[in-house]
Amino acid sequence: MTPLFHPQPVNDPFGDPALYVDFRFERRALLFDLGDLAPLPARKILRLSHVFVSHTHMDHFAGFDRLLRLCLGRERELVLYGPPGFVDQVEHKLAAYTWNLVHNYPADFTLMAAELRADQTLHRARFHSRTRFQREPLDPVAVHDGILLDEEGFAVRAVILDHDIPCLGFALEEKLHLNVWKNRLQELGLPTGPWLRELKRLVRQQAPDDTPVRIHWHDHSGEHERTLSVGQLRGEVLRIVPGQKIAYVVDAVYHAENARRITRLAHNADILFIECVFLHEDTPRAAARFHLTARQAGALARAAGAKHLVPLHFSPRYSDDPEALRREAEAAFADNNAQWAN
Repeated sequence: MTPLFHPQPVNDPFGDPALYVDFRFERRALLFDLGDLAPLPARKILRLSHVFVSHTHMDHFAGFDRLLRLCLGRERELVLYGPPGFVDQVEHKLAAYTWNLVHNYPADFTLMAAELRADQTLHRARFHSRTRFQREPLDPVAVHDGILLDEEGFAVRAVILDHDIPCLGFALEEKLHLNVWKNRLQELGLPTGPWLRELKRLVRQQAPDDTPVRIHWHDHSGEHERTLSVGQLRGEVLRIVPGQKIAYVVDAVYHAENARRITRLAHNADILFIECVFLHEDTPRAAARFHLTARQAGALARAAGAKHLVPLHFSPRYSDDPEALRREAEAAFADNNAQWAN
């Protein structure tokens, strides 16, 4: 299976948390957390359509200014999601600058900020550069099962975790993964082309089997056209498998409710990116700072049934032995008897 999403941490494990997720077949990307973005080139930042912020401690939100500066003067909307209080915080960041000359930009850059509240509602506001980023309130919307973003091919889900403040964990879930059998296309005398994208769209939408798909192409012998049904094509040229799932969890203390929410969020994830801030020997320090230890992270990843574990967000106190946290997390992840986490 060729993955749809290509996730890559922006910084090394001791740096600010930020996960950049590129779309393999589109000029588009998502970003989970907004820490230091210096390693990302401008062209990658400008692919972003949505940014998901766990919370607004500086190491998770310091990249906001670079993101804003690159987007100014461009006719586009960027959507940001965060925890309770996030819309006010975005408004305050924007209000910290002077915008008396922003009208000179010919394009209207727009930010839409949304915060997930405990009652499973999204409270939202829009900010236009042409109005000097004055807040434009939007009606709240209900959220089902934590789904913040629901598109044709994927969804992004969030849970509220305890970091002594509300902090969001996220899961990016591809709904179905559709592979094209190119050898079957050749056997049927069918070309590749835009019609395959339309077929995938219809299959994801569970269109009736008799829905027609028009196939048009041109080759050395001239113009050709065929019309086949979704039902005929689905079984012949597509391989349908479960979609890719990526989970991202940072800044959460270990206790029973957080553990329940994390394991449910990351259930059967292909990759779980999870904080491993302290070693097990420093569990009291981790609890006092509302973070996970590497052992707790590994045990949670195993309990969730994640296929791969990527430890991140290491404390600089372990910089003399950077592999210690990774070793502890991977040992707990691999331990068949890992019923413990404390």
